[in-house]
Amino acid sequence: MRRNGPRPRPPCGGLPTSILESELFGHARGAFTGALRERKGYFERADHGTIFLDEVAELTPAAQVKLLRILENRTFERVGGERTIHVNARTISASNRDLQELVAAGEFREDLYFRLGVFPIYVPPLRERPGDIPVLAAHFLAREAERMGRTPPSISQAALDAMRRHRWPGNVRELQNAMKYVLLTCGSSTVKEEHLPPALLERTNLRSIRPPDGMTGPQIARAIAEARGNKSKAAVLLGVSRSTLYRFLSASAAGTAPSAR
Repeated sequence: MRRNGPRPRPPCGGLPTSILESELFGHARGAFTGALRERKGYFERADHGTIFLDEVAELTPAAQVKLLRILENRTFERVGGERTIHVNARTISASNRDLQELVAAGEFREDLYFRLGVFPIYVPPLRERPGDIPVLAAHFLAREAERMGRTPPSISQAALDAMRRHRWPGNVRELQNAMKYVLLTCGSSTVKEEHLPPALLERTNLRSIRPPDGMTGPQIARAIAEARGNKSKAAVLLGVSRSTLYRFLSASAAGTAPSAR
């Protein structure tokens, strides 16, 4: 059954056309310089399984034609090959771009769009579903903490409020990276607002806060990360007193500017 079959996830974006087609459909021996043997592509490896095409909007026009043929006839040829290969694979695709707009602009094949859009699912951007932020943040924290052999910290209400105010231009991937950053800056059992990435805080309500002695927020965050969350060591790295650093961090959490000494 397909649910127990292979589930390859090819990269649809960021690869040159020749490499992308070889990755998706495989290539025959001698198809290009360096092709010393034939190679199965992702579609062939997905036979009797499911292939997930992430960022499908990035497919080249040539790859779109081959994908349309696979969806219609379940057949294709490897790059540089003549033998027709039959596959039985379920195709799931995703894109962060509006495919209908791309079709209207002539950047995506209309017939392929309708082939892919059998059962469309629209997932709103993270900024439109702030209620999902606590669940997703806790999930990413737990997963990354397990990888690092740590106990995941809890997230304070102030940190959650700051994350809800953020617009998340990088969507869920930005949140995932933010939680990786948090584990580098938080040495306690609770994630506070000052543990969040500086770029996130700068885009919320903390732009008016002045760091101590003319230093920038990102400099302070980097020092804390280098000291693995130890504020005393971070103060030494920054060349300021511990009380000065704590005064700035406390003011950051409260949203008021500290006085510099």
